[in-house]
Amino acid sequence: MKTTIFFLFTLVSLNITAQKLYDLPENVETRWASFENPKAKKGAAAQENKGAKGHPFDRIPAGESIELVNVKGRGVINRIWLTISDRSPEMLRSLKIEMFWDGKSQPAVSVPLGDFFGVGLGKRVAFESAFFSDPEGRSFNCIIPMPFKTGARITVTNESDKQLDAIFYDVNMVQKKHEGKDLLYFHAYWSRDLATAPGTAFTILPKVEGKGRFLGTNIGIFTNKKYEGTWFGEGEVKIYIDGDTDYPSLAGSGTEDYIGTAYGQGTYSNQYQGSLVANKEQGAFAFYRYHIPDPVYFYNDIKVTIQQMGGAPTNKVRELVKNGAELIPVTVDHAPNFTKLLEMENPPKLGDEDFPMGWTNFYRSDDVSATAYFYLNNPTHHLPTLQPQEIRAKNLNKAEIVKNDL
Repeated sequence: MKTTIFFLFTLVSLNITAQKLYDLPENVETRWASFENPKAKKGAAAQENKGAKGHPFDRIPAGESIELVNVKGRGVINRIWLTISDRSPEMLRSLKIEMFWDGKSQPAVSVPLGDFFGVGLGKRVAFESAFFSDPEGRSFNCIIPMPFKTGARITVTNESDKQLDAIFYDVNMVQKKHEGKDLLYFHAYWSRDLATAPGTAFTILPKVEGKGRFLGTNIGIFTNKKYEGTWFGEGEVKIYIDGDTDYPSLAGSGTEDYIGTAYGQGTYSNQYQGSLVANKEQGAFAFYRYHIPDPVYFYNDIKVTIQQMGGAPTNKVRELVKNGAELIPVTVDHAPNFTKLLEMENPPKLGDEDFPMGWTNFYRSDDVSATAYFYLNNPTHHLPTLQPQEIRAKNLNKAEIVKNDL
């Protein structure tokens, strides 16, 4: 009986999916934007060089911008693909992608290009997630739906000191009428703290007011060498929603726990969670979590943070302090006991003889950056503007510059 029910459920599910594929909707028109047709106009593509690949790519001189999309009317962007000739960490952080909805002058998205497409730290790696993919480490794909009512504009600005020799792209969309009153617009926010203050959480998404859905984040960390390769990922992600003040409604149990793994962090790529860079020798970690099967809704406001916290055996933590590392011990796991140092009226000091011997968690300082993705019932937000290129591109691990090898 159970087998029969499962078979029927599977058959119904497949049938629903199939109907969506072959069902022809009314009043929906497909449009593509590229350098062959940047305004995605009907019957206006591929006119240059008599249609023989007359404008497949363009260049972006230093300090200049280029427009990828500028369309009027209502619709939904369903896919963005692009590639660039220079995929060095510096260029990936120096190129700025911005998205504007419904004729607004303030961008809903203003993020370094590399970080926007799912991998932090100016890195590229082959991967596939539910929102982003890069089949061979040389391209950028995004399939997050991005609706608009009266228009959409996407630009890329080169804030480096050198020309980008080639950018290829296409943006796939449909023109359609939106049902319902409350349209949710796509937004993305990026920030970096070169040295977090011990005990102060890194803010993934500052407070945003309105209704919407938090889609998730990708985070990049360059660990501080003063902690000598000890574990960095004890910090909890906390999500404050709808009036939360001192304490959040949602909290995890650790950094690697938030991205679905445990007891350390290697490299892997799943649909909703992944760790694309995990290089202990370089102290470089880039990872993501997307809240698709586990939606995070908000109806008044939202803020998202992550603690920068590490851990090591007590003697190792003492050694770190002796060698000049700045840290604040918070808990000690010494089975069968778990000592919460911050709840104690007079907690023992790290160097005291009565300080517990065990796994000691401590606040630490690292270089942290993150991209937050969310929907909001407004085409603009009031978040801080994107940080200058000098901050975005500082102290990045170098990689080979690939030019015109496409």
